[in-house]
Amino acid sequence: MRLAHSWHVVFLAASLGLAAPAGAAPQHVVSLLVCTDEYVYRLEPRERIAALSYLAADRQPVVSTIADQVHGITLIRQNAESVLALHPDLVVTYRFVNPKLHEILGAAGIPVYDLPWAASYDAIRKITRDLGDRLGARDRADALIAEMDRKLAAAHARAPSPPVSTLVYEPNGYVTADGVTNETLADAGLRNAGPDMHQARNGTVALEMIAARPPELLILNDAREATPAHADLLLRHPALAALKGRAVVAHLSLTPLLCPGPWSADAAGPLAGLALRARGARPKS
Repeated sequence: MRLAHSWHVVFLAASLGLAAPAGAAPQHVVSLLVCTDEYVYRLEPRERIAALSYLAADRQPVVSTIADQVHGITLIRQNAESVLALHPDLVVTYRFVNPKLHEILGAAGIPVYDLPWAASYDAIRKITRDLGDRLGARDRADALIAEMDRKLAAAHARAPSPPVSTLVYEPNGYVTADGVTNETLADAGLRNAGPDMHQARNGTVALEMIAARPPELLILNDAREATPAHADLLLRHPALAALKGRAVVAHLSLTPLLCPGPWSADAAGPLAGLALRARGARPKS
């Protein structure tokens, strides 16, 4: 019954001719994923945002850098009924996510803009410009890129050399750091020590390994939840406190790095500060 209802809504939407004229800037944009929320919120005026995903404001855990800024914007889950009820003239999502919904929206004649995943800051620049062009917001896109580059350059100017051996330790012991995260670490004067720590196949590193071979800087990324979860308990283990004098141990939320985008550069400054603290250096004048 639910599927039949979905297709009834699809063909009703298609009969209304909801899509915007070709080439026109969309006026009712829906974003379906937290990572596309980050782009759409920054590039579109609020009055043109028909909806963002519910994760844009979620706090268990906090996965969005705009969680405090989306009050008053409609938030939805990723299903056809919720999207079609808003009569969007553009839906922004990621490639290869929810192909059935892509099919339904296509049948309804609703344009879908699929973002690729950015594995580098160069990719972020291209994605931001391309989406800005599609939204009729190239000036905003260029401004986001300019601010991103300014923050990266400022962090790089402060970064110590040689880079500080650093492990970013996540809940449950994950230490994955690749793509944009690795670039951000490098710009901040940090070297990812994860590959040297005998990671398990699932990307975790045992606490015993850190205790035996601590990096210069250990960053505990556990500041994302309003209420700490069971996965965070490892990051509060007494063995980490025992590293004092052998490594600098710091707590830092790295939420800007969860979804790669211009906002990812917000992490560069705090990371450069930790690099200087770990190396005991003074900021460059």
